[in-house]
Amino acid sequence: MPEVAESVVVDAEPSEVYAAVSDVRRMARWSPECFATWVVSRRGDQALGFVGFNRRGPLIWFTTCRVVVAEPGEEFAFEVTTFGLPVSRWSYRLAPVPEGTELTEVWLDRRTRGAHVLGRIFTGRVSGRRAEANREGMRTTLNRIKAELGG
Repeated sequence: MPEVAESVVVDAEPSEVYAAVSDVRRMARWSPECFATWVVSRRGDQALGFVGFNRRGPLIWFTTCRVVVAEPGEEFAFEVTTFGLPVSRWSYRLAPVPEGTELTEVWLDRRTRGAHVLGRIFTGRVSGRRAEANREGMRTTLNRIKAELGG
Protein backbone atom coordinates (compact mmCIF):
# COMPACT_ATOMS: atom_id res chain seq x y z
CA MET A 1 0.00 0.00 0.00
CA PRO A 2 1.46 3.37 -0.96
CA GLU A 3 2.57 5.60 1.90
CA VAL A 4 3.45 9.28 1.61
CA ALA A 5 5.17 11.31 4.33
CA GLU A 6 6.15 14.96 4.62
CA SER A 7 7.78 16.75 7.55
CA VAL A 8 8.29 20.26 8.85
CA VAL A 9 9.91 21.72 11.97
CA VAL A 10 7.54 23.84 14.06
CA ASP A 11 8.85 26.32 16.64
CA ALA A 12 6.60 24.96 19.41
CA GLU A 13 6.67 22.26 22.06
CA PRO A 14 5.36 18.78 21.10
CA SER A 15 2.46 19.17 23.55
CA GLU A 16 1.32 22.36 21.78
CA VAL A 17 1.65 20.81 18.33
CA TYR A 18 -0.23 17.71 19.47
CA ALA A 19 -3.05 19.84 20.92
CA ALA A 20 -3.40 21.55 17.55
CA VAL A 21 -3.38 18.50 15.26
CA SER A 22 -5.60 16.42 17.56
CA ASP A 23 -8.26 19.16 17.50
CA VAL A 24 -9.73 17.97 14.21
CA ARG A 25 -12.01 21.00 14.01
CA ARG A 26 -8.91 23.06 13.14
CA MET A 27 -8.05 20.97 10.07
CA ALA A 28 -10.28 23.07 7.81
CA ARG A 29 -7.96 26.03 8.43
CA TRP A 30 -4.91 24.13 7.20
CA SER A 31 -5.97 21.54 4.63
CA PRO A 32 -6.47 22.52 0.98
CA GLU A 33 -9.20 19.82 0.66
CA CYS A 34 -10.98 19.64 4.00
CA PHE A 35 -13.40 22.52 4.49
CA ALA A 36 -15.22 21.29 7.62
CA THR A 37 -15.31 18.56 10.24
CA TRP A 38 -18.12 17.36 12.43
CA VAL A 39 -17.14 15.56 15.64
CA VAL A 40 -19.61 12.72 16.25
CA SER A 41 -18.04 11.17 19.35
CA ARG A 42 -15.56 12.32 21.94
CA ARG A 43 -14.03 11.52 25.30
CA GLY A 44 -13.44 14.74 27.18
CA ASP A 45 -11.68 17.13 24.80
CA GLN A 46 -10.51 14.32 22.49
CA ALA A 47 -12.46 13.51 19.31
CA LEU A 48 -12.93 9.76 18.84
CA GLY A 49 -14.92 9.89 15.62
CA PHE A 50 -15.65 12.59 13.10
CA VAL A 51 -16.84 13.27 9.58
CA GLY A 52 -14.57 15.18 7.22
CA PHE A 53 -16.11 17.29 4.46
CA ASN A 54 -13.82 17.76 1.48
CA ARG A 55 -13.77 19.75 -1.73
CA ARG A 56 -11.72 19.77 -4.92
CA GLY A 57 -13.03 22.30 -7.41
CA PRO A 58 -16.75 21.66 -7.86
CA LEU A 59 -16.56 18.15 -6.31
CA ILE A 60 -17.60 17.68 -2.67
CA TRP A 61 -17.44 14.46 -0.66
CA PHE A 62 -17.38 13.29 2.94
CA THR A 63 -15.46 10.64 4.83
CA THR A 64 -16.00 8.95 8.17
CA CYS A 65 -12.98 9.02 10.46
CA ARG A 66 -12.11 7.06 13.61
CA VAL A 67 -9.22 8.03 15.88
CA VAL A 68 -6.89 5.03 16.32
CA VAL A 69 -3.87 6.62 18.05
CA ALA A 70 -4.00 9.47 20.56
CA GLU A 71 -0.64 9.69 22.34
CA PRO A 72 -0.15 13.29 23.52
CA GLY A 73 3.13 14.78 22.36
CA GLU A 74 3.89 11.73 20.18
CA GLU A 75 1.25 10.75 17.63
CA PHE A 76 -2.31 11.38 16.54
CA ALA A 77 -3.78 9.10 13.86
CA PHE A 78 -7.16 8.30 12.37
CA GLU A 79 -8.53 5.82 9.86
CA VAL A 80 -10.80 6.99 7.08
CA THR A 81 -13.66 5.09 5.48
CA THR A 82 -16.35 5.96 2.99
CA PHE A 83 -19.59 4.01 2.77
CA GLY A 84 -17.94 1.41 5.02
CA LEU A 85 -14.96 0.87 2.71
CA PRO A 86 -11.40 1.50 3.97
CA VAL A 87 -9.79 4.54 2.39
CA SER A 88 -6.69 5.61 4.30
CA ARG A 89 -4.90 6.18 7.55
CA TRP A 90 -3.59 9.67 8.39
CA SER A 91 -0.97 10.14 11.09
CA TYR A 92 0.71 13.12 12.68
CA ARG A 93 3.93 12.04 14.34
CA LEU A 94 5.84 14.40 16.62
CA ALA A 95 9.47 14.36 17.66
CA PRO A 96 11.24 16.94 19.82
CA VAL A 97 14.16 18.67 18.10
CA PRO A 98 16.31 21.60 19.28
CA GLU A 99 14.24 24.01 17.14
CA GLY A 100 10.90 22.77 18.57
CA THR A 101 9.00 19.84 17.10
CA GLU A 102 9.45 17.87 13.92
CA LEU A 103 5.91 17.21 12.70
CA THR A 104 5.51 14.42 10.15
CA GLU A 105 2.23 13.88 8.35
CA VAL A 106 1.80 10.38 6.93
CA TRP A 107 -0.86 9.09 4.54
CA LEU A 108 -1.31 5.36 4.05
CA ASP A 109 -3.55 4.27 1.16
CA ARG A 110 -5.91 1.51 2.35
CA ARG A 111 -8.37 1.58 -0.55
CA THR A 112 -9.91 -1.55 -1.97
CA ARG A 113 -11.03 -1.70 -5.58
CA GLY A 114 -14.48 -0.42 -4.62
CA ALA A 115 -13.01 2.53 -2.75
CA HIS A 116 -10.79 3.33 -5.76
CA VAL A 117 -13.91 3.54 -7.94
CA LEU A 118 -15.77 5.71 -5.41
CA GLY A 119 -12.70 7.90 -5.04
CA ARG A 120 -12.55 8.57 -8.73
CA ILE A 121 -16.25 9.40 -8.84
CA PHE A 122 -16.21 11.74 -5.83
CA THR A 123 -12.75 13.34 -6.03
CA GLY A 124 -12.15 13.29 -9.77
CA ARG A 125 -8.71 11.78 -9.18
CA VAL A 126 -7.24 8.79 -10.94
CA SER A 127 -5.90 6.41 -8.27
CA GLY A 128 -2.26 6.77 -9.26
CA ARG A 129 -2.46 10.53 -8.85
CA ARG A 130 -3.91 10.44 -5.34
CA ALA A 131 -0.49 10.03 -3.72
CA GLU A 132 0.86 12.98 -5.73
CA ALA A 133 -2.14 15.15 -4.80
CA ASN A 134 -1.86 14.19 -1.14
CA ARG A 135 1.86 15.00 -1.03
CA GLU A 136 1.08 18.48 -2.38
CA GLY A 137 -1.75 18.91 0.10
CA MET A 138 0.39 17.69 2.99
CA ARG A 139 3.06 20.29 2.22
CA THR A 140 0.40 23.00 2.25
CA THR A 141 -1.15 21.69 5.46
CA LEU A 142 2.18 21.42 7.29
CA ASN A 143 3.27 24.89 6.21
CA ARG A 144 -0.01 26.37 7.41
CA ILE A 145 0.34 24.59 10.78
CA LYS A 146 3.90 25.87 11.04
CA ALA A 147 2.83 29.43 10.24
CA GLU A 148 0.04 29.31 12.83
CA LEU A 149 2.02 27.70 15.66
CA GLY A 150 5.44 29.20 15.07
CA GLY A 151 8.10 29.06 12.48
